[in-house]
Amino acid sequence: MKANILIIEDETEIQNILKELLTDAGYKVDVAGDGLEGITDFRQKEYDLVLLDLMLPKIDGYAVCEMIRKESQVPVLMLTALDEEDDQVRGFDVLADDYMTKPFSLKLVLKRVEALLRRSVEAENTEDGDCLCHGNIRLDPVGVQVFVSGSEVPLTKLEYDLLVLFMRNKGRVFTRDELLNLVWGYDYAGYEKAVNIHIMNLRRKLDLDCIETVRGVGYRFAKED
Repeated sequence: MKANILIIEDETEIQNILKELLTDAGYKVDVAGDGLEGITDFRQKEYDLVLLDLMLPKIDGYAVCEMIRKESQVPVLMLTALDEEDDQVRGFDVLADDYMTKPFSLKLVLKRVEALLRRSVEAENTEDGDCLCHGNIRLDPVGVQVFVSGSEVPLTKLEYDLLVLFMRNKGRVFTRDELLNLVWGYDYAGYEKAVNIHIMNLRRKLDLDCIETVRGVGYRFAKED
């Protein structure tokens, strides 16, 4: 059964292009032209993924994403002309799962959508109920929750998946390309910057020095002493 996707985008031309792309790929697609319409539609129907512009009339995309996150963990892919690093960091701070800047490749949009949906299904179907622990960090795969010193730390889906990978492979060094393939689900040259941003946010949220940078190579999760 194909997924239901909501596109929240105010530019009619981009709306039509994205809707045609995703409909041709077999998805069921609805479109909203502003932030208020988008959040209203989201609350009236169950969606598997949201494509979200940031510069929207009435309610901007950041606020829409915050509203969605109060109600759902549905994957959110931001599509925007805002390409500064601070804009991307803010997008991930409001718990978006991925971020693409305009103009974008339609083929790449489709790959990102497929990867986000695949990870979402895999998370729902996981049978590994064993908690992962490291020092003050406890990761609960069943509840999809992370706790530091007993307090829950809210993570995006990508941040959570990164942490799972690191905690299951303590001491192993992962290159940025490997992380893109294993966590994002695709290989895209030039997207290593997004890996850096997610690692930075994950470190900040955990407030622990457990993810080490291996200069010139990538990242690893430190082994316990």
